[in-house]
Amino acid sequence: MMRTRPLKVALLGCGVVGSEVARIMTTHADDLAARIGAPVELAGVAVRRPSKVREGIDPALVTTDATALVKRGDIDVVVEVIGGIEPARTLITTAFEHGASVVSANKALLAQDGAALHAAADENDKDLYYEAAVAGAIPLIRPLRESLAGDKVNRVLGIVNGTTNFILDKMDSTGAGYQEALDEATALGYAEADPTADVEGFDAAAKAAILAGIAFHTRVRLDDVYREGMTEVTAADFASAKEMGCTIKLLAICERAADGASVTARVHPAMIPLGHPLASVRGAYNAVFVESEAAGQLMFYGPGAGGSPTASAVLGDLVAVCRNRLHGTTGPGESAYAALPVSPMGDVVTRYHISLDVADKPGVLAQVATVFAEHGVSIDTVRQQGKDGEASLVVVTHRASDAALTGTVEALRSLDTVRGVASIMRVEGE
Repeated sequence: MMRTRPLKVALLGCGVVGSEVARIMTTHADDLAARIGAPVELAGVAVRRPSKVREGIDPALVTTDATALVKRGDIDVVVEVIGGIEPARTLITTAFEHGASVVSANKALLAQDGAALHAAADENDKDLYYEAAVAGAIPLIRPLRESLAGDKVNRVLGIVNGTTNFILDKMDSTGAGYQEALDEATALGYAEADPTADVEGFDAAAKAAILAGIAFHTRVRLDDVYREGMTEVTAADFASAKEMGCTIKLLAICERAADGASVTARVHPAMIPLGHPLASVRGAYNAVFVESEAAGQLMFYGPGAGGSPTASAVLGDLVAVCRNRLHGTTGPGESAYAALPVSPMGDVVTRYHISLDVADKPGVLAQVATVFAEHGVSIDTVRQQGKDGEASLVVVTHRASDAALTGTVEALRSLDTVRGVASIMRVEGE
């Protein structure tokens, strides 16, 4: 039997995502009510510019006083889609204190202060859901947190930023340079006017922190994630990748150590074999590859950003939280019982593709090979091309630690026969 008194929802932010949340709440009101067991009512919308016309939203619901809205006391669920650290953090904790559960899409805040927010939710016996914070419409957080709760996840490897994937895909498929591909992404609306958060890996790093925390039942903060942007990736790197049967993606990688005693989380560009499922992810799409002991390999794929896809994830959380509210219960909170240490990047073991500019004369290859051997880095393949006294030397290693590779490169730079290190790229997905 359906309850007739509606559950009241406060919406913080009414931009691209917020406006879609409001639209779906209105147009699908009957379906949402049937799925929840009670109607949901948009009780207020907090915005910065109240004079802006917002189609489908009663102007009487619009306010610039977000604090007063979350303090009303009759709000059942607060949906936060304003982003950033403040005032979002204060508004969310205030909402808990005044009786509301929270649905958020705020990856930056959750990556930085997720533990404190979960603690505030638990203290007030309220829900904190955030499916929309990672990979847009793709169901990912709930499968990790609930569907795989009885399994042991060992690795999460994914493309979690659509802007960077669009740029790298253009560079791969058309031979365009980085700036040309970025300009096209900007013209099409995939890249912001200031793309720094995307192309320098900040956005993906926040998502990696969230995913690692859930997957490994360990608190992982944004500061724990190694981050490397993709602005230095060149057409020459793609040419080298193709010669190896690879392409290049900006990857978020969260791994449990082989002995299970620690975890790592990192974001950086990497070569990935064309046969790997992530290699075929094109355009602005996202995909995440999960490896667990019992379930094996799982792939999650779909649109990772945009108003409608992100709103879909928000509404899914809203339905779940409203159901919990209706039945006087809460869903799963933070699971950080494992408390595993997060290892530094120097401990990460992977393969490497190193391109060197060297003198074209006898003995160079032997010198280079000796340096690799002295630092305990095993060489898989070497390719050398030379002309007019100059040459390029491409070395692909077996698996080695980042610290060992760093030491190797420093020693290589000291050789008189090495003119420079043209590029270093990790090789993942094997």
